[in-house]
Amino acid sequence: MQGAVKRIRPKFMTVATDFIGLVPILWATGTGSDVMKRIGAPLIGGVFTSFLLEFVYPAIYEIWKWNFELKRKRKNNSELPGLIDR
Repeated sequence: MQGAVKRIRPKFMTVATDFIGLVPILWATGTGSDVMKRIGAPLIGGVFTSFLLEFVYPAIYEIWKWNFELKRKRKNNSELPGLIDR
């Protein structure tokens, strides 16, 4: 969780510079712009999606970790019969 928080600012800076560089490609109208637009649109979509997933990954990890700890707790309780769950 702490690593994800420290990663937000550098990720945002990277996304911002990518947008600044790629948006003019989408607005271009000169020679070759039709080809560059086809390259620029997926790049912007990929960068934006990767930025959004930066918020989703920690949540997925916490759910996975909670599930793993729950299974481990159940296994330990089943190995020690006679103990009362606390």
